[in-house]
Amino acid sequence: MASLLVKVLSVMTPPPFVQPTDYDGWEVKWKFLVFRPGLFQNQAYLLVGLLAYVAIAIYGKYINSKRANSWYNAHLTLLQNQFSSPTSASGLIADGYTDFFNFSTGRHAIASLHTVFSLRPRQDPLQLIYHFGWQLYDLRYNPYDELILDFKLDAEIAASIPDYVWAVIAKDEFASIKDKRWDLTFTRTADHASLPASLSVMTEWADVTDNLFKATPKLSLTKLLSDPINLKYFKSISVTDQPRERPAVPLTPAEREKHVILCLVVPPADKAAETIPLVSAMFTFIDGLTKMNLRPETRSKMKKVREDVDKEIREEAVKEKKQEEAEDKKAARRKAELERVSRLSAAEQKKIIERDRKRALKRSQGKVVRKS
Repeated sequence: MASLLVKVLSVMTPPPFVQPTDYDGWEVKWKFLVFRPGLFQNQAYLLVGLLAYVAIAIYGKYINSKRANSWYNAHLTLLQNQFSSPTSASGLIADGYTDFFNFSTGRHAIASLHTVFSLRPRQDPLQLIYHFGWQLYDLRYNPYDELILDFKLDAEIAASIPDYVWAVIAKDEFASIKDKRWDLTFTRTADHASLPASLSVMTEWADVTDNLFKATPKLSLTKLLSDPINLKYFKSISVTDQPRERPAVPLTPAEREKHVILCLVVPPADKAAETIPLVSAMFTFIDGLTKMNLRPETRSKMKKVREDVDKEIREEAVKEKKQEEAEDKKAARRKAELERVSRLSAAEQKKIIERDRKRALKRSQGKVVRKS
């Protein structure tokens, strides 16, 4: 083992420097110091690579910051017109080089708006290379600059809106959307004649879709989503009464929330204002949600679905708790047994160890026989 380690270290250790006697390249002399650049070619390549990496990182950081801030500045007037507190005191908040946040509150029907940017890691060339390589391997993988506007509805308004999950999704999101959004597992997917071919509806019942498309006379959602400019940046819009991650236990009425979530591609800095009509329309859309008139049978069916899901979650939580309690009891018995054995003499301990070894051997032999 020691000889193998010595061989590995000898391979990794660079050879000692040998001063060439016939150097005829350019050199700089100062007193007893001599600098010969020709002897440092490898170091020069490493330095150039390091400087290139740093330059790409700085430029990528600048691009991400510029994209997020350009969008924020272009939409700030809209937020100021809609909210009494459109932003925090420090404005757009950066968390690292790829994530940016803004929080708005103070509007009728909307408790808050979380604006979240998740940009590509342009400051990290290695991650960009990895993303590029993964795109070649998985043609469905398509990383992009994601912008999520999460409108949390006011509790009073939410109480007057039926419980349902509904969404319009770009078809290139199907491969990953249900992995990221547990609430969308309540829905079924279907095309809609009024929408472009690149979009699909995810709904529990067709009655919900019909009502949402007609809820606001001032806003034609189908026309809005059919606009080529809006379609260029649109990824999804959803209305949901369920959490995005599966809860460990059923939520209490006080914990339940309703959200309208708009997901977009962040436009380039010079085109940041192109998403203003789409974001502005969300406020009209939210104001019209209270005008829905679902059929009684639709409401009863969706209520039954939620009761069944809550029952399933509750049963799984009870089962998991029982398993944990059984494991805790088993661990406690094991600990007590070890403490008892530790107080015995060495000869008795040896007998117990030998007995346990034979039992384990018999169990393993029994498993082999059953498999064969």
